Amino acid sequence: MFWNEKIETMPREDLEELQLKKLQSTVKRAFDKIPYYNKKYSEIGVYPEDIETLKDIEKLPFITKDDLRESYPFGLFAVDIEEIKELHSSSGTTGKPVVSGYTEKDLDTWAETIARGLTMMGLDEGDILQNTHGYGMFTGGFGVHYGCHKIGAAIIPISTGQTRRQIEIMEDFGTTGLIFTPSYGIHLGEVAIEDGIDPKELGIKAIGFGAEMWTEEIRQKVQDIFGTKAYNIYGLTELMGPGVGVECEMQEGLHIPEDIYYPEIIDPNTGKTLGENTPGELVLTNLEREGMPVIRFRTKDLTKITYEKCGCGRTHARMSRITGRSDDMIKVKGVAIFPSQIEKALL
Repeated sequence: MFWNEKIETMPREDLEELQLKKLQSTVKRAFDKIPYYNKKYSEIGVYPEDIETLKDIEKLPFITKDDLRESYPFGLFAVDIEEIKELHSSSGTTGKPVVSGYTEKDLDTWAETIARGLTMMGLDEGDILQNTHGYGMFTGGFGVHYGCHKIGAAIIPISTGQTRRQIEIMEDFGTTGLIFTPSYGIHLGEVAIEDGIDPKELGIKAIGFGAEMWTEEIRQKVQDIFGTKAYNIYGLTELMGPGVGVECEMQEGLHIPEDIYYPEIIDPNTGKTLGENTPGELVLTNLEREGMPVIRFRTKDLTKITYEKCGCGRTHARMSRITGRSDDMIKVKGVAIFPSQIEKALL
């Protein structure tokens, strides 16, 4: 089942041609409209006309969370504030928050990425989706909300908390899809069982989860509790929000909508671009964003990418589950260790 079959199954060659056109236009726009990019590119002598192939993206410098913070609040906007229809931000726990601004078109693009993801999970206009992601400045709740509207499904914007009320609503409203963080999902299931309700009998046909680190053991636990498949959703406030990657029914990596986000994998220490199926740090570029184009953003998330066509028929790149962060690494007796490895051992 496809939301946008033409784009999602596009031959690689055509997809890359489309990406190059969009990349050239994005770089030119950023250079012309955003002083930050103009200054940064001019300083190293790289100009929009130097982007002749996709590989030429490597000539452009990376952008980091610190750059986004320094541009707080609206320094990276490519449009006047009158054109911005929505503002979100990160929590700002480690300094100034990162602000994300969206035009009307950006909100539609965001909805498109989630609509593709929800369709991958087998949801459509006949479904009722209970969204326990937080609403507010956090992008999670709203991204799912807009995508749900786009596929024509009904949404219950309940947010996190009121656990017993959540379970009651699942029963009374006939919820068929659930969105949660894995830890909250397990808590929901355990409270239901405690109250004598079997979560498997609630009629949930698909679960979308993300917004925190997890392991395959955790996913398995969620699937066992609810008796249905749980699909990974990945996103970042800096790029747009959830929808940067979503799993299909094969559960063999998250599909990146490559006509909207251009992914690269780099060596976190040298910044050199790595090949397919090689673990490294994910770098992302907006190809469709009007309000706030972000070019070559270092996510600090560690993953790898495959371009092999998926069993579901989609041709876009797939990223594997995030295994840690390049800035979380600790060395113990000279050995690099990530917190996620400790978590896996404990589980």
